[in-house]
Amino acid sequence: MIKERPRDAMAGRTATWHSHIGIPVRNLWVLLVYASGLARFLDPFAARVDSDAALPDVLGRLLAFAVERRLRRNLSLGYQRRSEELSRVRGRIDWMKTEAGMLLSRGKVACRFEELTHNTPRNRLILAALVRARAGVEDTDLAFRCGSLVTTLLDAGVSPSPPSRSEISRDRIGRNDADDELVVRVAELVLDLVLPSEQAGDVKVTRLDHDERLLRQIFEKAVAEFYRHEFHGRDGWKVSSQMQFAWEARDPTEGLGVILPRMHADVVLQQGFARRLILDTKFTGILTHRAHGSEGLKSAHIYQLYSYIRSQAGRGDVTADCAEGILLHPSLEKHVDEAVTIQGHRLRFVTIDLASDSEKFRRDLIEIVKTRR
Repeated sequence: MIKERPRDAMAGRTATWHSHIGIPVRNLWVLLVYASGLARFLDPFAARVDSDAALPDVLGRLLAFAVERRLRRNLSLGYQRRSEELSRVRGRIDWMKTEAGMLLSRGKVACRFEELTHNTPRNRLILAALVRARAGVEDTDLAFRCGSLVTTLLDAGVSPSPPSRSEISRDRIGRNDADDELVVRVAELVLDLVLPSEQAGDVKVTRLDHDERLLRQIFEKAVAEFYRHEFHGRDGWKVSSQMQFAWEARDPTEGLGVILPRMHADVVLQQGFARRLILDTKFTGILTHRAHGSEGLKSAHIYQLYSYIRSQAGRGDVTADCAEGILLHPSLEKHVDEAVTIQGHRLRFVTIDLASDSEKFRRDLIEIVKTRR
């Protein structure tokens, strides 16, 4: 089933942002929420984004909400190492510095100690994100709201200098810091992703706009996290992402292990012993032009999915022997939904409309798995 989009349907979507290869992305906000893991904290579809709304404003509102929520439970504290000349011993004595500076004759001693402070890499990250959001949003009330939160953090002693990547990598969020996870994830979104506006005619050069690879990663991860959030643990479903499949390789030569490609399926959904579905995402058009002007599916993508399925069959796993496969692409001018059974495996080639409203987007993703073609 291949359907051309009606012209009048396309006409109402002039405000929808498009990737470089022409994929309309109205649901970028939803994709980002799932890809970042924020769906565990909030309903990705609760935020109503008008067709002419600037996504940085939506993200700014989310950041302000998350920071205000954290402040109601007090800003987190952390230990900071300090060195200071004191009149009494605190922590450990730095004898070399004490002797070199002849501090004892002045009644002082050089000490190294740790003290609790709000000036942690985590809080500096949040502050840097608030500063970025305040400068980037269009709504004046929201900018004032972010500015007030900036002042609050500065008054608490948080330094305005952003943390380095090494500081962030060392700052692990433990079980006792769960309250920080939401606000940190949103802050990272603000700082790592320059979101494009959905306004018509916006030609702003952004990281997302020029990095199709990043968009592909967001789409791939968002789809995996969507199914994990919506299916995993329900009705017997188990959802895995980036599952590695092993080749049934016998008598390999010595150097083969280094050069043989590894198979990593984007998403594997399994419902007990009844059903196994291997889903592979591609952030490209599903059809390609052929030599004589016609269009067809991309053979390399089919071969890849077929390898994932057939390499696991005949190895004692009943669900693998009849596993299904889905190639999921964004819609690009056409909606495609075709299926075929090859050697006992049902293969489906389907597109998802990223320019549809968020509720339809959610329903379509669920239907793709629950409804067999």
